[in-house]
Amino acid sequence: MGQRAEGNVDLPRRVLIVDPDTRSRRDVAQACRQDGFEVVEAGTGEDGLARFRELRPSVVVLEANLPDVSGFEVCRELRRMTDEVPIILISSSHDEVDVVVGLEIGADDYVTKPIRLRELTARIGANLRRARLTSRGVSLGRLEFRDLVIDLNERRVLRRGREVGLTHTEFELLSLLAENAGKALSRERILQHIWGAGHQGDIETRVIDVHIRNLRRKIEDEPSRPFYLLAVPGIGYRFTNARPEP
Repeated sequence: MGQRAEGNVDLPRRVLIVDPDTRSRRDVAQACRQDGFEVVEAGTGEDGLARFRELRPSVVVLEANLPDVSGFEVCRELRRMTDEVPIILISSSHDEVDVVVGLEIGADDYVTKPIRLRELTARIGANLRRARLTSRGVSLGRLEFRDLVIDLNERRVLRRGREVGLTHTEFELLSLLAENAGKALSRERILQHIWGAGHQGDIETRVIDVHIRNLRRKIEDEPSRPFYLLAVPGIGYRFTNARPEP
């Protein structure tokens, strides 16, 4: 539906907040402005999509429960338009099913209510910095592992020569693990790298697990018996260090 948005390398730090709760939206908007963000507000899903098409924000903060259309459907439509703009899904639900669904349809992050404003603005900033680095192509290099190639410059992943579609967060997670192939990375290190310091708790743990599960479905022959992305009990995850045949 509609044309895909272009990259946002030259955009201001513009945040689109889609939330029908006026008070909650106002509080988030005020916190974002205090952190130097330009803010665009919408109270419905349709208005949010229209504002997105018109103003091309850098980051979207999206409430899952909207009055006209599901926030999940809005997230899905945003992903049809662009892979480049980070989406942070906000919900009052702590149910793992909702976390899984939100991340599987393209959200980069999932935050539960009540919102901790300082934490949310930190996540917004971390997602925006990552997106800007992506657009500028500052990461250089090409990692090769058997039938998997990770091009850090072009941000492309090839499996047996065919491109694998990944979200921003999936690529960041995969490249972090691959650049440290053979090493066990703790959940704390993964959280700090992807979402910034100060984020802990069950939701964050599940967010990592869901992204890993999504990645396994995309790059593994048998996702239930992974070769590349291995769990390290009590620590976190490790990427295999198997290299291609000489």
